[in-house]
Amino acid sequence: MAVSVISNRAALRSLFVIQLLSMGAMEMSAPFWPQHLRALGHLTSHELALASGIAYAGPMWMAMCLTPWWGRLGDRIGHKPMLLRALLALAVTQLWIASADDTVTILVARLVQGALAGFIAAAQAYGACLVPSDKRGSLMAKLQVATAVGAMTGPLAGGWIFDALGFRTLNVVAAAICLVCAIVASRVLPTALPLASNPSLGMSPQKPFTFGAVYGLVFAIVLVQTGKMMPQTFFGLFAEQVLHTPAWVTGLCYGAPALGLCIAAPFWAKRFENKPRAVILSQVQWICWACAAIVAVQATSRELSLFVLARVLWGVCMAALLPVFFGLLSREADTHQQGRVLGVGNSAAKAGALFGAIAGSLILAWIPIHYAFWPVVAIYAMAAMGLRAMRKRPGPIQQQRTTGLHKSKLSPIQPINQGKQ
Repeated sequence: MAVSVISNRAALRSLFVIQLLSMGAMEMSAPFWPQHLRALGHLTSHELALASGIAYAGPMWMAMCLTPWWGRLGDRIGHKPMLLRALLALAVTQLWIASADDTVTILVARLVQGALAGFIAAAQAYGACLVPSDKRGSLMAKLQVATAVGAMTGPLAGGWIFDALGFRTLNVVAAAICLVCAIVASRVLPTALPLASNPSLGMSPQKPFTFGAVYGLVFAIVLVQTGKMMPQTFFGLFAEQVLHTPAWVTGLCYGAPALGLCIAAPFWAKRFENKPRAVILSQVQWICWACAAIVAVQATSRELSLFVLARVLWGVCMAALLPVFFGLLSREADTHQQGRVLGVGNSAAKAGALFGAIAGSLILAWIPIHYAFWPVVAIYAMAAMGLRAMRKRPGPIQQQRTTGLHKSKLSPIQPINQGKQ
């Protein structure tokens, strides 16, 4: 038994490093798509805007549509093959992009990349099969930290490579990193999942999955991801026109939430570990209200130090949202259905990102830049009220299961008489 636990811990550490490196590799090119597309051909400003939009939003759209399917396939054949498939797809499509000489080919490669990848969902499902159900929230937080660190370090490394060697070399380097990650994953990560077949270690018994059990969490994921993504569209203009900051300060402010997320994610994971869902939802509801208040500070503050502090605190609060929601989603299914339920959650996150980008564009077009953050405040208020309704209202998420976590404890989110049935 001790050997299995140690093996799983080593696998989780390896998974963390692989996710950090692969996501960092994919973020290396993120800031530079408009420049590269402009350099490829004679595009008008409208054509460049459209091509850039497809380059950014196209992969998210494809992943949103296909990630649940990949998750269900992983439930049938195993999640390690899905990890390897995603990493190899990233490597091949990055090489395709590096060799492409026209805009259309690059955009097609980006769409194929979104359709075939889905690494984050595969990593979550694989990791969920290595830990007991009450530890899955902590797992999601650690994987979120890996993604956040990759998102911070990737563009920095990408900027250096872009300036020194160009966009094509940047993509070749990213492909090489993903290929190395795939080779390491194939050799290091175990195929057998000891905890998946050991109910004594806290794994939930197999039970049918119903969307009704998770619809509230999916809706919450869409809202908080929308709120997170909305400012990205107008943030640069807000910093320039309202805060009057130089470019390097704008970059500092832009990355500040990721710093807060990395610092706070382990704290929130530990705080919510082994907590009943009613308690978690109650506390996350207040965290959403805190997000609304902190974004309101960003909307009204003209003092740079206070603005940066608010950005960091926003990241601290965001660290308690998506990882916690994914952890609760993972609890709603047994180890044989992790790919499906987490695929649905990741599709919701992609949908929220798309809605956020669209909403941010509409804000930029219709709302004066001084008031651009106020719709974000409204989104977080909606999320808080939705969580309150989900917690108070009897429904599938309140009644679905108690046997999968701790059979000796009755979750306060259930009706009392259900424990006597």
